[in-house]
Amino acid sequence: MQVFHPIVFIPGLLCDTQLWQNQIDAFSHLCSVQVADISLDDSITEMAKRLLANAPEKFNLVALSMGGYVAFEVVRLAPERVIKLTLMDTSARLDTPKAAKHRKATIEFTQLGKFMGVTDKLLPQLIHPSRVHDPIADIIKSMALRVGKTAFLKQQHAILHRQDARALLAEIEIPTLVIVGEQDLVTPLSHAQEIQQGIPTAKLHILPNCGHLPPLEYPNETTALLKDWFSSSN
Repeated sequence: MQVFHPIVFIPGLLCDTQLWQNQIDAFSHLCSVQVADISLDDSITEMAKRLLANAPEKFNLVALSMGGYVAFEVVRLAPERVIKLTLMDTSARLDTPKAAKHRKATIEFTQLGKFMGVTDKLLPQLIHPSRVHDPIADIIKSMALRVGKTAFLKQQHAILHRQDARALLAEIEIPTLVIVGEQDLVTPLSHAQEIQQGIPTAKLHILPNCGHLPPLEYPNETTALLKDWFSSSN
């Protein structure tokens, strides 16, 4: 039986451990597995520092969406600790002015009103339209409610004030796999291609008929990709 190096997973905005449940089940008997808690801090840097304080000395790092922003900061702070890097449905770019304005409005609306979590109206933005009535829809909504209003506001503040990671890309020497859903509307294929082209070692894998959340939309395929990646010599 093959044994892997420890793995640290980083979830995305309004996601928790359940995002990675298929992967946790697959790897937990093969190696140490952790899921970083990004619900406690309002800064990407502080999230990365918390992760590093709790992680093994050396580890494989797997991150999705907002988790990718944290992963970039981990690489900035302690690249020698990351064995292999997997960046899934994320971006090295900052928000556009329009997106930043919308994020600020979301923060203000949430502060003043009731936290709605992930609504049915939002689901087609997160997953492929063919899956909005699948059981994963309830998983997404339940994760958001568990993360809750306070953490959501912290996460939105952290995203709004994150660093642009594009200048970092060329400096990353860690073997890197970039995974993206072909129909991702949140961080589209072009953002994944930019990361892959910017990191000298990076490889790109595109999942067809998939939105922003491959670990839930294609759990078995995502796990198989990670097993192959961790098993490979590069």
